[in-house]
Amino acid sequence: MDTDSRLRVARGIAGSEKEASIQVFQTLKRRGHPEAPPLTVSDGCDGIAEAMIEVYGKVPEYTGRGRPPTLKKPCADWEYIQAIKERDEHGKVRGVKILCVFGNRAENASTAYIERSNLTSRMFNARQVRKTLAFSKDVEMNRAAAIWEDSYYNLIRVHKSLRQPCSNVPGRRWQPRTPAMAAGLTDHIWTVEELLTTLPLPKISNTS
Repeated sequence: MDTDSRLRVARGIAGSEKEASIQVFQTLKRRGHPEAPPLTVSDGCDGIAEAMIEVYGKVPEYTGRGRPPTLKKPCADWEYIQAIKERDEHGKVRGVKILCVFGNRAENASTAYIERSNLTSRMFNARQVRKTLAFSKDVEMNRAAAIWEDSYYNLIRVHKSLRQPCSNVPGRRWQPRTPAMAAGLTDHIWTVEELLTTLPLPKISNTS
């Protein structure tokens, strides 16, 4: 999720945190971050750092001594921060521990936006609700439901924190906006009909 626009920019659905994170970073690599991952903040789940190295890591140059390196390594300009909740014996959160896995920038490290987005997702998509009969048993059906829910969230659902003051419409104080509008991907709030009848055009290569 992009914290400025609240836009859901990538998703990963797999059997483990690492596999899902690899899908996310591969998507980000295609969508504007080809050389290095963006500033990443997560909770204490394992697998994200390994996935970041798998997708973006580089094998160090051979110095001429010993065996040539073969394993990918993280780069110096990466920034990955974990916001780990610390709980007491009753499970109540008593604080948040900030851990810089890569880099050293720890300000504004929070998972509040993505956690709120996860709650919204479970409210819209019953397949993600745990311990219910609606819990998704098939990965492909779960992925299809997630694509639909993400599209609705980005293009149709207005977000109160994204609204802007409105001065050119009598009787209206605020102009509602969706995450896609805040990100500059569209100039209006879509309807369900528009979403269902719009076909994305394939990217055409200019190479012959």
